[in-house]
Amino acid sequence: MELILKQDVENLGFKDDVVTVKNGYGRNFLIPQKQAVMATVSAKKVLAENLKQRAFKEKQVIAEAQKQADAIKALEIKLTSKAGAGATAGDKIFGSITNIDLANALDKEGVSVDKRYIAITGGNIKRLGQYDAIIRLHRDVTVNMTFEVIAEA
Repeated sequence: MELILKQDVENLGFKDDVVTVKNGYGRNFLIPQKQAVMATVSAKKVLAENLKQRAFKEKQVIAEAQKQADAIKALEIKLTSKAGAGATAGDKIFGSITNIDLANALDKEGVSVDKRYIAITGGNIKRLGQYDAIIRLHRDVTVNMTFEVIAEA
């Protein structure tokens, strides 16, 4: 059974994808939950026209996201945190640095990014040093950013 998805369905596809599923799954779950509609000839034509119109708008959004990605790459972010002193503590910091802290630092630099779209490689940071983060600005635009965690003076 061919269906057109009306919203993102996990492990199946994104909104407006044409997918093939088993008859029972489509008839008993996807269609009653209003997550999909039958992929008839006329529905496919309407979908193609909608995608064509959306592609033009999408180009502008992607160009804007790419411009923001270039701005993020040019930034040099240094986050400060209290760190332990002495030979045993070394470079451990009190607490941890998360994607929220990175989002706030980017906001101070004039680049607004939602914390949900920031993924710090390795999770929360508990030591001083240099780290990488992946920032997703659009479905097709991601930027790898390097930042540094330094001790408070």
